[in-house]
Amino acid sequence: MSATDHSRAAGVLLLCRAEPDRVRPSAQLLREPLLLAPAGEGWSVLVPGEEAWREEGSQIAAMTADWAHALTVAETWPAVGLWWDEQGAGFVVASGFRRTVGYTWLADGTPLGGEDAMTALRARLGLDPVLDAEAFDRLTEADSDADAAARVLGLIAVLSRAGLDLGPGLAPGAGAERLRAAAGSLPEAEPVEWPGWRAAVRGPRARALGVAEVAVGAGLLLWGRRRPRVRLAGALLVADGALTIAYDAWRARQGRDGGGAP
Repeated sequence: MSATDHSRAAGVLLLCRAEPDRVRPSAQLLREPLLLAPAGEGWSVLVPGEEAWREEGSQIAAMTADWAHALTVAETWPAVGLWWDEQGAGFVVASGFRRTVGYTWLADGTPLGGEDAMTALRARLGLDPVLDAEAFDRLTEADSDADAAARVLGLIAVLSRAGLDLGPGLAPGAGAERLRAAAGSLPEAEPVEWPGWRAAVRGPRARALGVAEVAVGAGLLLWGRRRPRVRLAGALLVADGALTIAYDAWRARQGRDGGGAP
């Protein structure tokens, strides 16, 4: 897969096996322009802005894996990242500190993944070990009538049996702008943005946010040993989280001593 020049019809969807209120704090830590919306009972969807993954030297599959891992490294729920561009499509599945795995189909639908990715997807999402396994097996078999977009649609159909319900327009083949427009029209859709360090440390959840940043950052440092961009993001999160915790502790001491806080 080439590193740049993604097609206009390239896109990413991050499917989280949790309600939006549980997903929002982890999504904020990504510090990317995202739209968050409910996607069925017990599901949420995050739609990144095009500028988040059209970076110099970026690969859309690798970026999707990085985001999915960062979302779940300090959480108990898994996430599935779907991606597509002119050269193909695929998915990644991430859950806690377990290895993030993925599967790819070429543009014509030719499968390139391994059986372990389908097994991990089924197991981490708690899907039916018989019926859903058979459906996944069909997605890994040769099929001249199924291109990459059709393969991802087939995957979405399997996940819908577990409660996933994506809104109109959130489908493979749509470009980033169309995805954002479709997500923005959904009821209860909301932008998710990093509130800024000063806003974070002044809130009642400052210490929890700091602990979450350290946990996510440490996970990224371990997971991204051969990915300089991931390691940098991890180091920044650890440093920022530690600073948040330290500042929160200082404010608490100031309050006890009667000195106040800025």
